[in-house]
Amino acid sequence: MAKKKTRVAKQSDQLALITTLGMDLETFVDALDRGVPLALAPDAKEAVERAHRYLKDRLKRSDAPIYGVNTGFGSLYDKSIARKDLAQLQRNLVMSHACGSGDPVPAEVVRAMLVLKVQNMAFGHSAVAPATVQRFIDMYNADMLPVVYERGSLGASGDLAPLAHLSLPLLGLGEVVLAGKRMKSAQALKKMGWKPLELGPKEGLALLNGTQFMNAYAALLVQKATRLAQLADVIGAVSLDAYDGRIEPFHPSVHAVRPHPGQAVVAGHFRELLRGSALIKRAKAHVQDPYSFRCIPQVHGASRDAIAYAERVVGRELEAVTDNPTVFDDEDLIISAGNFHGQPLALALDFLAIAVAELGSISERRTYKLISGQRGLPAFLVAEPGLNSGFMIPQYTAASLVSANKQRAMPNSVDTIDSSNGQEDHVSMGAAAAIKTWHVVHDVERVLAIELFTAAQALEFRRPEGSSARLESFVAAFRERVPFVKVDTVMHDLMEEALAFVRTVPIS
Repeated sequence: MAKKKTRVAKQSDQLALITTLGMDLETFVDALDRGVPLALAPDAKEAVERAHRYLKDRLKRSDAPIYGVNTGFGSLYDKSIARKDLAQLQRNLVMSHACGSGDPVPAEVVRAMLVLKVQNMAFGHSAVAPATVQRFIDMYNADMLPVVYERGSLGASGDLAPLAHLSLPLLGLGEVVLAGKRMKSAQALKKMGWKPLELGPKEGLALLNGTQFMNAYAALLVQKATRLAQLADVIGAVSLDAYDGRIEPFHPSVHAVRPHPGQAVVAGHFRELLRGSALIKRAKAHVQDPYSFRCIPQVHGASRDAIAYAERVVGRELEAVTDNPTVFDDEDLIISAGNFHGQPLALALDFLAIAVAELGSISERRTYKLISGQRGLPAFLVAEPGLNSGFMIPQYTAASLVSANKQRAMPNSVDTIDSSNGQEDHVSMGAAAAIKTWHVVHDVERVLAIELFTAAQALEFRRPEGSSARLESFVAAFRERVPFVKVDTVMHDLMEEALAFVRTVPIS
């Protein structure tokens, strides 16, 4: 049985220690945000050294085939490799699998990949050399970021192509970004005074097998999605008051009889946000609001529940060994299995994409209602519609973004395709799910920015009555960057300011 993992070190303000337990999501994201250096905790150092020593001893005492150590890879698993060629086998693997295509991966994702790859090897089930782990740590601490490409992973044997590009600089191959400049890895190693590494048995396979590409995306996306869910409530509350909406759909009794947790959280959040609002308290001429307002707890709440599910999956993956074969030195076992398969993440990422896309979809509908000339608001939210088009076209933009996200919401995880001559005959497409969800999340940021831009404009037509102190403070902060629009102007510039505000405003 696998040894029980224990946490023997905690994070500090100066250092992020990698242990044999794994990081929880909060610790992981905090370490990335603060940019503190990485280091292996003593238990992780011992685990790495022990597993590496075990494999060396195992190869000395037996020539029995071990997948990817003294055999070929994939459908070439039945090809034996001579002892003298074992190092070349691993080097060949990294070079031949570096087949990425498309755009480079964002720097924040590459940083996350480096941390996750170090963590995966630090569990002590990979049998890599301590020097290999340390080189990744040194690269992270120097902010030497390998150039990794978006496309190429099927999410089956993990993320083979992206992780090959992540690993090329260990060999002095490929490219990196160092001090903001893209250059050949060999040049960067020379600048740092480092020599290329020679990989030992199994090391290339340990570097390339794993879910670090899709899980890096997933961890960052869960963080971003959680923030967007909070922000969607705040912006939705501004829209509700600007639209002269009703508070009754947020009453706790309504949500007690349909006990979905996210729904109750959202309703409570809205009651808190709108406490003290003169607009929400005033008598209403209408007895019902459209669904995009009345059903906010049900829609936002369902998205929150889906985000929470994705967060749980990511959290488990942060504590998981996902390379192959897996080394259990205390049992004298090396087992070739399937922990690298990305299905858990693929399903969660697809669900996350749908959940976040829905936050954008209902947001755009609220924007549409606000510009429609209803409930005492002028058409397109300008004093002289006709001469001025006002907020007509920001809604078009929101609609186009929402439409694109609907198309992206088609699950990647239901797709599969044969690879490696049929040996890898069911793949997760988790990497594709990660990339598309990245675009969904960033486009929903834009949709919410357009809603806030529109809602703040509509709120001005309710003066002198006002919203709650909390929402008025939020809108006042927005007004420091984006003014009230009296007559037609170049709206793009204001929309970009609104987006910058949405990306940076603190949300409690």
